[in-house]
Amino acid sequence: MTMAPDHTQQIPNADYYSQLPPPMPPAPPEGQGGGGSTPPPKERRRLAETTGVALLAAILASGGTYAATQIHDHGTVFPSSETTTSSTTTNNANSSPTVIQGNAAAPDWTAVAKAVSPSVVSIDVTTAQGEGAGSGVIFDKSGHILTNNHVVGDATGAGAISVTLADGRTYGATIVGTDPSTDLAVIKLTNGPSDLTPITLGDSEALKVGDPAMAVGNPLGLSGTVTTGIVSALNRPVSTGTSDSPSGQAVDPVVTNAIQTSAAINPGNSGGALVNAKGELIGINSSIAQLGGSSGGQSGNIGIGFAIPIKEAKTIADQLISSGKASHAFLGVSTRDATVTDGSAKRAGAQVASVTDGTPAAKAGIKQGDVIIAVNGQPVDSATALVAQIREMTAGDKTTLTIIRSGARQNVDVTLAVKPDTQN
Repeated sequence: MTMAPDHTQQIPNADYYSQLPPPMPPAPPEGQGGGGSTPPPKERRRLAETTGVALLAAILASGGTYAATQIHDHGTVFPSSETTTSSTTTNNANSSPTVIQGNAAAPDWTAVAKAVSPSVVSIDVTTAQGEGAGSGVIFDKSGHILTNNHVVGDATGAGAISVTLADGRTYGATIVGTDPSTDLAVIKLTNGPSDLTPITLGDSEALKVGDPAMAVGNPLGLSGTVTTGIVSALNRPVSTGTSDSPSGQAVDPVVTNAIQTSAAINPGNSGGALVNAKGELIGINSSIAQLGGSSGGQSGNIGIGFAIPIKEAKTIADQLISSGKASHAFLGVSTRDATVTDGSAKRAGAQVASVTDGTPAAKAGIKQGDVIIAVNGQPVDSATALVAQIREMTAGDKTTLTIIRSGARQNVDVTLAVKPDTQN
């Protein structure tokens, strides 16, 4: 999928980082809907690259915070643990408890934090290039941990990964599989304990704007931190630039049809949990927005954070656990940003620049010049938004594209295929 170039702004260093490398420039447009600089050796740096997000400047929400701040707090910091009558907790045999709120308008966050905390871990990564810290969630009792690729991806060579549970126990871990294009990864504890508490998965498709949400993770090395807010927006197309594969080759741009939240997310929260008021996992925290043009400013939370919906994250995690790699849905078009007349109004969309023969788009009759304005009823206002919509689907999914062709609106049904390995 061709993305319009991001107008990425320079992001100032945060004073809690050491030797932060400059951000990579935006990648050139890539086709087919599936889409730094090298630091000096042995310099301590933040492992996650600093990148752009939509029209804002953003950073991936992880960092080498231990290298700069020397915070080694593996304690758990929660709200008051006093007993309340506003909620009840239902124990699950194989996953974290579910909280039944007595008052949906005023969630009992103490109960949610207590239920979720055993399922969220702190991750430390050490490589020859530096140190980094992030978060993760316990995915199953076998010791699989779901996190972001930019948290652990640099450890695919000779790097070391350690995982600290909420109760302070620390274990080594190895990479099971990474998927740079979705910024997801799965690691597994080495000789992990038998008393792990996998997190309960929620339904990101059922979310509504305004729903309460809690972020749980390891911001700035402060393990067990919880912050609360709401779901600020859904289906927010977020691009954090390009990511590198373990072999060092550039891959598709990281584009997410993200959950936007006002719950405070900071460097170190990457890979951690975004949960609903029941304590169910609805997203994997991955990036934060930052105002551009503020040289010398902090690279921390401004109330706009983004999470990968759990529906997409679970699909990728299951594939990584099963085979060590993940496949992606494929439409088969190259697009660019455009504005088209829709009745008496004008509308932004993704204009088809080219269609590859034999692809799902070609078979469905999509033509050069068509402007895609919606996918399954969800608005598409840019090439990036189309990438985000396709990226969260799986091969074999049937979808309906709403297009404008020669000034007339029509719906086109498409069955997505598996993205070829050789296709950009």
